[in-house]
Amino acid sequence: QVQLVESGGGLVQPGGSLRLSCAASGFTFSSHAISWYRQAPGKERELVARINSGGITNYADSAKGRFTISRDSAKKAAYLQMNSLKPEDTAVYYCNMLQVWGQGTQVTVSS
Repeated sequence: QVQLVESGGGLVQPGGSLRLSCAASGFTFSSHAISWYRQAPGKERELVARINSGGITNYADSAKGRFTISRDSAKKAAYLQMNSLKPEDTAVYYCNMLQVWGQGTQVTVSS
């Protein structure tokens, strides 16, 4: 059974940092790209960052310079390090691999 489980969300003040984790099971993890998406209330889900099997990354303009995506194939996990967080980063964050979605983790940026 393929499954993705996100963790690491929470409430943080503007300018703060969070590190999200995505644990994968049931996949040949090292062979596939993995992505982080987010969905804010009333908005469509949007791509935040993606890392392919070779470690090549790409980011949404809103994430460039502040977020870093990484992966650890030995642990079958992906991460999203988020720095300099802004209120507009508030959303549910999801990881995605091969069209499978996790349940999401809430990130709230507020003072």
